[in-house]
Amino acid sequence: MRYRSALLATALLATPLAAQAQPVQGLYVGAGIGLQIPQDPRVSAAPGFGGMTHITEDLGFQGLGSVGWGFGNGLRLEVEGNYTRNGIHKLSGTPFPTKADGNLQNYGVMANAIFDMDVGFPWMYPYIGAGAGYQWTNLNGVSFTNPGGAFTYSTNDTSGAFAWQAIIGASFPIPNMPGLSATVDYRFMDILGGAKFSGSETVGGVTSPTTIQLHNQFNHTVVFGVRYAFNTPAPAVAPAPMPVAAPAPAPSRSYLVFFDWDKATLTDRARQIIKEAADNSTRVQYTRIEVNGYTDTSGTPKYNQGLSVRRAQAVAGELVRNGVPKNAISIQGFGETNLLVPTGPGVREPQNRRVEIIIR
Repeated sequence: MRYRSALLATALLATPLAAQAQPVQGLYVGAGIGLQIPQDPRVSAAPGFGGMTHITEDLGFQGLGSVGWGFGNGLRLEVEGNYTRNGIHKLSGTPFPTKADGNLQNYGVMANAIFDMDVGFPWMYPYIGAGAGYQWTNLNGVSFTNPGGAFTYSTNDTSGAFAWQAIIGASFPIPNMPGLSATVDYRFMDILGGAKFSGSETVGGVTSPTTIQLHNQFNHTVVFGVRYAFNTPAPAVAPAPMPVAAPAPAPSRSYLVFFDWDKATLTDRARQIIKEAADNSTRVQYTRIEVNGYTDTSGTPKYNQGLSVRRAQAVAGELVRNGVPKNAISIQGFGETNLLVPTGPGVREPQNRRVEIIIR
């Protein structure tokens, strides 16, 4: 079992590190609590225990805290303090049934090297790591008793041994809280053999001091925790968009030129409007320019028809003088039809005496 566990840890540490690193920079702290699943440690030394005696432990819990430093390239180094506690269920492998009582506690310090990876998900950063340190084991009020009373062993002692661990997990940044992440990881710890515990043994009514030894303790733990990195910058705030300049208004495509009553001559204001239309025609794409003449309802329809044409011709001539090609202009007279301001017959309405320039 020891060699299978070592191979498992080696496989975890051999995971490719090609992914980009999450740049944790500077000081950070962490804490967690989780479920501890022990593998039954082998115990030896007391004559009544037999050659292959194992302590069967109940599921336990682990609490840990850490302080570390991130180098900004994915690598973190940290110091971890931990504590685990498991009840002792029974002692197996003895020649006779044995009742067990008490609990087994581990606590110690580990130095860990951890590598964070960026795998393309901003909400999750996997990590792997390994650590080494020293763990103390406390057999707290532990006793092993044969129900028939032929054998009893009790101890309340603490002993230490070197340990190593492998870690694989992931962190999940908390939204809107820079530097704070939730974590979940699996840890395999091997507390190397050598821890010895003093106690007393009673066999056949004779009590004597006896030392027992625990061999490798293999522990599997799932830990849920939090981590806070002090130097994590706040998310960059997107700069406010630059104000977009309002586009220049497109040149008008329709212009009105007004005339005095019964006149086809151009006023100074009329010439200004015609020049504006001619200038703007060079800034837009057009296929033709329509010049449509109109009159009010004073006068006869026949006279008004001719007057509307003369007005259109006057405007078209001014457009040509301002650079508009003559062949681009079409001229029409509509007389007293299509009134801009509806009136009855014989009404002198200034807004109906007009020419409309339409750029198409």
